Amino acid sequence: MPYLTKPLFLLFCLVVTGECRRLGHRVRRWTETVETANSLTKKPPDVTKNRKLKTEQLLKVDDHDFTMRPAFGGPAIPVGVDVQVESLDSISEVDMDFTMTLYLRHYWKDERLSFTSSTNKSMTFDGRLVKKIWVPDVFFVHSKRSFIHDTTTVNIMLRVFPDGHVLYSLRVTVTAACNMDFSRFPLDTQSCSLELESYAYTDEDLMLYWKSGDESLSTDDRISLSQFLIQKFHTTSRLAFYSSTGWYNRLYINFTLRRHIFFFLLQTYFPATLMVMLSWVSFWIDRRAVPARVSLGITTVLTMSTIITGVNASMPRVSYIKAVDIYLWVSFVFVFLSVLEYAAVNYLSTAQDRRERKMRDEMRERARSQSLPCTCGMSQTRTMLLDGTYSEADTNSLAGYTSGTMGPEEDMDMPRDMMTEKQPPGEHTVVHLSASSESTTTKKKGIRALNIIQNTHTIDKYSRMLFPGSYILFNIIYWCSYCLGA
Repeated sequence: MPYLTKPLFLLFCLVVTGECRRLGHRVRRWTETVETANSLTKKPPDVTKNRKLKTEQLLKVDDHDFTMRPAFGGPAIPVGVDVQVESLDSISEVDMDFTMTLYLRHYWKDERLSFTSSTNKSMTFDGRLVKKIWVPDVFFVHSKRSFIHDTTTVNIMLRVFPDGHVLYSLRVTVTAACNMDFSRFPLDTQSCSLELESYAYTDEDLMLYWKSGDESLSTDDRISLSQFLIQKFHTTSRLAFYSSTGWYNRLYINFTLRRHIFFFLLQTYFPATLMVMLSWVSFWIDRRAVPARVSLGITTVLTMSTIITGVNASMPRVSYIKAVDIYLWVSFVFVFLSVLEYAAVNYLSTAQDRRERKMRDEMRERARSQSLPCTCGMSQTRTMLLDGTYSEADTNSLAGYTSGTMGPEEDMDMPRDMMTEKQPPGEHTVVHLSASSESTTTKKKGIRALNIIQNTHTIDKYSRMLFPGSYILFNIIYWCSYCLGA
């Protein structure tokens, strides 16, 4: 029996070993089958979902030299641009510039930034990655001041697509120069432009273009200005040449502004017109009221000077004449001429009084020497009033006056105004003029010329018609020229 136990144990071990080998082979074959099936159905890992990878590792920033442009040494890299104008903040006539806030977006392709992604179409980053990759060096030509907004963080967005396309957007406020023509101010229309250009790369290295043509520029419908009406926004592009560096692509954002006239009508034109009309009031004031007419003339002149100074204070010191200057200075001339008109009236009145006084003195001396009445020894006498209120018709019919006698000698010494006050109504001091044998036509011409010179009321009478008529004619020519010629 002991002899049979050992062989049976060996046989049992052989049987168990064989079964184990057979089972292990089956398990190994099934595992290989499962692994093969899994390898066929399993998706590649999405590296964008792997939180262990850094941005630099994902975009392979450290594997490339981003100080050089994409496709360095090859053809020029195309960079598309589009702009959304957020606001047109201000227009300054004194500084000849404008301030605009806009969203500036760049589009280009950099294969060095391509990555593998099966779910996300793109990855978005903030401004911290911009310093580690290549971006276009676009700047604003003729810019005075500009800055990127940084509230609450720097307003920069970078979006990278799996195939290497890049969108780079930033929010900028820029103040740029605008060459304005004020020859028609305030009836003017101004055209300004904002110019974009690459600073370092010529057209052989970087091709700057509007991404969608005229549709690349969009504006907010709520954009408005207090003094201007925004008529049109449009885009253009052309090449700019610099003698030391070469040709560059330049993009233009053009817009046209038309000034609102109503503000200047209320603040400039109406006050100037009223001052001119106010200066005409002096033509209806008695010429002997010297303080009233002088103070009115000086007031209107000073007011016009103040209006002119106020308008020029808000304008640049240009060397040509503006439309508003023409209107204000012509109005100033009309006001000044009204002052000169009274100066002429006052001078002629004084000269007339002097002549009358001299005539009275001569007649008194003749009366004393000849001891004759007021006829002064003249034959065929006729009379003429000395108070300056006679009309031309009365002067032309001197024969209609009756002769009178002179008053006492004391009255002769009194001034003309006092004599007029003391005399009863209807009575006037008379002077006899000798009638010559000249023809009636010659006498009438001489009397009419004498009347226009001596009767200072005639100057005021003609001024009442001449000044308003001339000013109305000037306004018609002025407004037709600038309004219809716009």
